[in-house]
Amino acid sequence: MKNIKILGTGCAKCKSTLQLIEDVAQAQGVEVQLEKVEDMKQIINYGVMSTPGVVVDGKVVHAGGMPTREKVLSWF
Repeated sequence: MKNIKILGTGCAKCKSTLQLIEDVAQAQGVEVQLEKVEDMKQIINYGVMSTPGVVVDGKVVHAGGMPTREKVLSWF
């Protein structure tokens, strides 16, 4: 199981990123645990200055703008 955190304050791109990750994981048959982190202090602690940010298993793998479907696939 992959632990994935979406870092962002709740903007449309953050919500779309969450949905994209859910869709790709489901299509690939990968079990994921998703968590939405909206607290700016926690986001900054990850070193992310532009949202949405994505953390997979404790490692920041994306920050700023929506990731592509292909990029999301590479996380699985």
